[in-house]
Amino acid sequence: MRAAYYESFAADNSTLRTGELPDPKVGPGQVLIEVRAAGVNPVDWKVMAGGLDPMLDTVFPVVPGWDVAGVVRGRGPDTPEFAPGDEVLAYARKDVVGAGTFAQYVAVSAAVVAGKPAALDWAQAGGLPLAGLTAKRCVERTEIGAGDVVLVYGAAGGVGTLAVQLAVDRGARVLGTASAASHDAVRALGATPVEYGDGLAERIRELAPDGVDAALDLVGGQQPTTSAVLSPGGRHVSIADPGVEQHGGAWIWVRPDGAGLAELARLADEGRLTVPVQASYPLTEVGAAFDASRGGHTHGKLVIVP
Repeated sequence: MRAAYYESFAADNSTLRTGELPDPKVGPGQVLIEVRAAGVNPVDWKVMAGGLDPMLDTVFPVVPGWDVAGVVRGRGPDTPEFAPGDEVLAYARKDVVGAGTFAQYVAVSAAVVAGKPAALDWAQAGGLPLAGLTAKRCVERTEIGAGDVVLVYGAAGGVGTLAVQLAVDRGARVLGTASAASHDAVRALGATPVEYGDGLAERIRELAPDGVDAALDLVGGQQPTTSAVLSPGGRHVSIADPGVEQHGGAWIWVRPDGAGLAELARLADEGRLTVPVQASYPLTEVGAAFDASRGGHTHGKLVIVP
């Protein structure tokens, strides 16, 4: 099969290659997915740099990618949930780093797979799993409900665009930090944009004089501002700063979850959730996609299309 891969850790794209690798084996309880789209997430290039080496074993060559949307082409024993031809998506993180989704085919546990929502095209579906499940976990962990004032840091990013929509869908009033160039996009999602930079806490307090009920740090390093604007008893989480736990918040690390992904797919089909996609890249341009992700100024998702 055709795949993007690397054979050693590197903090840049110097070890990335594109070429032929053996097709994946399909074990019991697994499905073989022909990849139509695979979302790019910051964790992909952080893994390539060895960032998770203390936590997860690695088998080289590594095919990066933890998101997938595609068509079932085969299944292992004891896998009645899906059949060849089914259109599906999955957050395909595995216990060992190696056989990822930036390839023509990937074998995935059926337990983490859900049906593709008809309302999303392939690129949108490929960008939904990891970002969507992360956003869902953040919103649920902070118990966002009707009437809450919610602060989303990085509201124009891959996770942020989805977190904004999920919070708005629950009846919350959302304030979203973003650069000026992204303000219209944030407004279109139903949030009030707030400019980054000096004086951020003061600008938030002008919009929410009594403080915010929940804060979602999706970029890291936001604890000083959160401490200044969170209302008494407010809830806060971070996906980028483990130190949030020292301040009474929760550090979010999302698990693969087929049932949760099916719920997000349902929201998409009901017109309550969409996935903004900034750009799609072929396998030969995974390095360019990583560079764009490292830049930190994406509006929505970046997607690999094999």
